[in-house]
Amino acid sequence: MSLPHAILTALLEKPSSGLELTRRFDKSIGFFWPATHQQIYRELGRLEASGQIRALPPSGPVRGQKKEYEVLPEGRAELARWTAEGAEPRAVREPLLLRLRAAAVVGTDGLAAEVRRHLALHRAQLDDYREIERHDFPAEATAGENRLQHAVLRAGIGLEAFWVQWLAETLETLETLETLETLEALEALGTSGPPPADQGDRPDQGA
Repeated sequence: MSLPHAILTALLEKPSSGLELTRRFDKSIGFFWPATHQQIYRELGRLEASGQIRALPPSGPVRGQKKEYEVLPEGRAELARWTAEGAEPRAVREPLLLRLRAAAVVGTDGLAAEVRRHLALHRAQLDDYREIERHDFPAEATAGENRLQHAVLRAGIGLEAFWVQWLAETLETLETLETLETLEALEALGTSGPPPADQGDRPDQGA
């Protein structure tokens, strides 16, 4: 997916200004294709220059009014072409997975705290997705194109549920490994049990 196609999709759903698009991205499309305010404005300019979108005529005084954009036939055709286009699944590039692989050879020191932080973030995101589903996709209103939008949200819910479960299991594994490493370190120092009594301090049993 590319940002221009995400913008075309959003504008076909509802003509919007650059600021409105930024807000809408933060609440919906941005969950799976994030973009900054500057990136969105830059792509709007390119799409307008290519004839795929246009600025709507102002409905009142121009001064202070936000420029709203709508999709032109060429933009709709491009989005339809791209939607039907084949694409291979993208490989997962998650730095945390690489950190875990590295920890297998250099040790797990400090990694549990990072996994714990990721777990909290994914739990929060899962809660947000479920709240959106409850509010925007009640069971009695899942008809027509709404079903496809709901399918996208359910994909997000499923992914976050996976990460929450996997991170919780991985955290248990890390905590177990850290406990074992601590015990091994204590044994190496000879402090796994109480120190033996000094033989010279014992009274002579034959006295």
